[in-house]
Amino acid sequence: MYSHKHLTGLAAAGMSGALLLTACGDGQDLTGENGEAAEDVQEIDLAMIAWDDSIAVTSMWAVILEEKGYDVDITEIDVAPAFQGLENGDIDAYLGVWLPVTHEEYWEDYGESLESLGVWYDNAVLTLTVPSYMEDVDEIPDLVDHADEFGNRIVGIDPGAGLTRVTEEEAMPGYGLEDDFELVTSSDAAMQAELSSAIAEEEPVVVTLWRPHSAYSQHDLKDLEDPAAYMGEAEDLHAVGREGFREDYPALTGWIDEWDMSDAELADLAGLTLVEYEDDPKEGAREWLRQNPDFLELTLGEDAEGLEF
Repeated sequence: MYSHKHLTGLAAAGMSGALLLTACGDGQDLTGENGEAAEDVQEIDLAMIAWDDSIAVTSMWAVILEEKGYDVDITEIDVAPAFQGLENGDIDAYLGVWLPVTHEEYWEDYGESLESLGVWYDNAVLTLTVPSYMEDVDEIPDLVDHADEFGNRIVGIDPGAGLTRVTEEEAMPGYGLEDDFELVTSSDAAMQAELSSAIAEEEPVVVTLWRPHSAYSQHDLKDLEDPAAYMGEAEDLHAVGREGFREDYPALTGWIDEWDMSDAELADLAGLTLVEYEDDPKEGAREWLRQNPDFLELTLGEDAEGLEF
């Protein structure tokens, strides 16, 4: 089963009461400390943020787990309630936590009650980005001299996103952009729509962006140099589980521990899930898994045998 449960539904439930999970069907075996086989709970709820990397990898893991016999729900949600849901036990795992900068405040608030499942990508960066045809703008400080061309606007994403906070609290004051620019917050989808529209007309536009992101596979873009590193250094993407995750999902914990993705792999996965199969990210993930059998073997080991996508 694969369903999208929106924030309104989760809020209506008061974000309270742990999700009651019980083992059913054929369990995934992994030898426990006492030498006996431990069995995964067969129901799982994954948080998915409306960011490209989150959509891509959550869709991928949903497909893998369904093929392994799990009953998978995906909760589409914003960052803050995702962490709240993990702490409350309403959500089992969130696979796209950016550390040490982007989700720092959430990790400080909730990290002690959660279980880190490891890093699967180590080159995540936050950027201010323009189309490559903006030849006179190469660094973030260059924006000051071209504010009028950009309509005095930086096109951002969600108001509560870590990228929004870093842009508004670090980069804009650090580079003296506060008097000349307004950070217009909306959503990732709205930002991408405005970016695509501007590029179609070859008009100036500057957006908050991050790598990995499917926009790089669609457009010829230029990340502005960040000489003072106000946008932060490259970050790690972590998988995080609710308290008790490792005990309830020993096999899945082992697979996640072996999970690692390169820039090329993640770019290809994002392109398939968010561009070629925009209306069906899971099918895009299936196609990527069909094209990358080595990934499954490295991640799942012997448990990859017999999987067909």
